[in-house]
Amino acid sequence: MTAGTRVAVYGAYGHTGRFVVGELRERGFVPLLSGRDADKLKAAAYGTGLEARPASVDDPASLDRMLSGAAAVINCAGPFATTAAPVIEAALRAGIPYVDVAAEIEAVADTFTHFAGRAREAGASVVPAMAFYGGLGDLLITAAMGDWTAADEAHIAYGLSSWHPTAGTRAAGAVSRERRDGGSVRYRNGRLEYHQDALPTLEWPFPAPTGPRSVIGEFTMADVVTVPSHLSIPDVRTYMAVEAARDIAAPGTPAPAADDAYGRSEQIFLVDAVVRSGASERRAVARGRDIYAVTAPLAVEALGRILTGRTRTTGVSSAGGIFDAPDFLRALAPHIALDPNP
Repeated sequence: MTAGTRVAVYGAYGHTGRFVVGELRERGFVPLLSGRDADKLKAAAYGTGLEARPASVDDPASLDRMLSGAAAVINCAGPFATTAAPVIEAALRAGIPYVDVAAEIEAVADTFTHFAGRAREAGASVVPAMAFYGGLGDLLITAAMGDWTAADEAHIAYGLSSWHPTAGTRAAGAVSRERRDGGSVRYRNGRLEYHQDALPTLEWPFPAPTGPRSVIGEFTMADVVTVPSHLSIPDVRTYMAVEAARDIAAPGTPAPAADDAYGRSEQIFLVDAVVRSGASERRAVARGRDIYAVTAPLAVEALGRILTGRTRTTGVSSAGGIFDAPDFLRALAPHIALDPNP
């Protein structure tokens, strides 16, 4: 059903973009490679037989050419504060679905704020943060909720063995820090709060065999936008293993290096998602390798479901809002181990 379907990938030559292109080809899609740097794009396309279509977010006509004949677009080019809105606009003009891999909290929030009404009226699917941050946590929390219609708290703890950031991650982080005036953000009492408080170091009880690990509390990720976009949970908190937090904060931490035939790094992750309602608690856990590599099957699985009509809604939606979360997570079995299996 996907064989020969053309999908534009904006930022195709970036670290995550290359994983996305590979996953699309593995599933029978035909990627249309696009991005702002024509030389990098040409190099990425060389010897692949794939078409390269340079495009710039400040040139709407080039974005329209990028999407000509495409069934959908996946935006892998950050900072998404700059790229998301122009590419969404182009997707709406073309009448095709849009998926991105944004981890920038403010950029994801902007997508919901500025495009929810227009996308819904157009019957279009716009899915931001369809990635490790924002997407996977939302799916896990949604699956853990089960038959609950509301909860008091959601907690997502990221047990990363390390975090070697890409250039895109560093650029996106710089934009976010600037937008927050150097402060931090959290989701409390049903809204985002900006603050200058020091982030606490806590112990998180990761399941065996990992066990308790030190984490940075209120190390806030895009889940604080995606989860409450469709679930009635007034308090959403995310946590990061101290080792990974130190890596991402250090300017000298190198970019991820390939450690296997698939290009994945040696990084291992454990995501522990917990929802609490009164005295009751439910949990879903995911384990895997390389947060950038695993973003590719998340985004491409989402795209495949949109194109085949396996969705719950239209408009701007998070992963847990538009898809059957347990079924989606089971489809990721080659890439993610679930504990328990929802």
